[in-house]
Amino acid sequence: MIKTVNDPKTGTNARVSVLRQLLQVPVVVAALGYFVDIYDLLLFSIVRIQSLKDLGVPDSALFDQGIYLINMQMGGLLIGGIVWGIMGDKRGRLSVLFGSILIYSLANYANGFVMTVDHYAILRFIAGIGLAGELGAGITLVAEILPKEIRGYGTSLVASVGLLGAVLAYLIADIFTWRIAYFIGGGLGLLLLLLRVGVFESGIFTQVKSKPVSRGNFLDLFKSSGQFLKYLRCILIGLPVWFVIGILITFSPEFGKVLGITTPIAAGKAVMWQYIGLSIGDLSSGFLSQYAGSRKKVVMLFILLTGLLVAVYLFVPMQSASVFYLLCTGLGFTVGYWALFVTIAAEQFGTNLRATVATTVPNFVRGSINLMTPVFLVLRESLGILSAAAVLGGVVMLIALAALWEMEETFGKDLNFLEE
Repeated sequence: MIKTVNDPKTGTNARVSVLRQLLQVPVVVAALGYFVDIYDLLLFSIVRIQSLKDLGVPDSALFDQGIYLINMQMGGLLIGGIVWGIMGDKRGRLSVLFGSILIYSLANYANGFVMTVDHYAILRFIAGIGLAGELGAGITLVAEILPKEIRGYGTSLVASVGLLGAVLAYLIADIFTWRIAYFIGGGLGLLLLLLRVGVFESGIFTQVKSKPVSRGNFLDLFKSSGQFLKYLRCILIGLPVWFVIGILITFSPEFGKVLGITTPIAAGKAVMWQYIGLSIGDLSSGFLSQYAGSRKKVVMLFILLTGLLVAVYLFVPMQSASVFYLLCTGLGFTVGYWALFVTIAAEQFGTNLRATVATTVPNFVRGSINLMTPVFLVLRESLGILSAAAVLGGVVMLIALAALWEMEETFGKDLNFLEE
């Protein structure tokens, strides 16, 4: 496909191949970076039980110790999201891409040597800090270097390739021991650092560096009610994604039992199939937004589809584990607007705050599971697991749709502007 677009290197219009634009080094390296990021992010969830058993944790304490480690990783993600976002606007997108992958690669490699749960927890916290920077910095860089006419293709490509890291994590953990799986993840990240040598910085950011303007000031997001509400809406539209991942997929073995599925549901396999669907959904939502000329319409469609499949998941009788995993794939597809919602966040704000927003928003959405999980557990005590999930899911969907309704349409928006 040939289009007349603005060449980011020369600043002139030229008839060039869309594929050639998409396969330039920064886009490919950002996609591979997110691939390794997702591998390392989800590997702990996949090897959690086996690794804790090998560390001597009794069966009765597996759940509590697992929650402890997940919370440590999530704490790292939340802190890292703010730190890397600020650094991305102050020092540049490349500094985050290099720094984040170095930290989480070394931390995950070190995970293969842990001997105690507390040692494990410290390394999961450090890994979380590193993992927080990859997606936001990658999406910001790709959005700024690609012509606005094809920006949606690029960000969707990054996410769809990256999310397949979950599949590799499951396959590697199934073949090798959990320690070897961590070594492989760390090695992949360090290898990727060599590929990043040829990546060039965003031209839009380079121009801003020479201007006397505040960059990466997180508090600027709260300086007015309008600015804060715009930022909050960026977070709220992503909540259904993590409701599906953190509640329906994480607790899939428990849901499988209540739904009467005789074959035990493996959480790792449910995660794998859900992320396969998520990868396909991310690619599809990006292409649909380009075809429709709208980000908001496509996100609304995917949220509505998510609500429909959540109802099927909770209330349509299933006897087969295969059908259940197929539904997990479908749910993954419907929440496959993950890259699109991060792209919207990046497009909402000026260059001097863009990395801060694009990096913190997805990590705050991930962190929302720390609020959703206790609410779900409380509701489960009085309503049962299915009704509790239905109530929580319904509230989350309505909040996301309300936030989306008030958002600015950003398709084709020129990103060369500043927040004053």
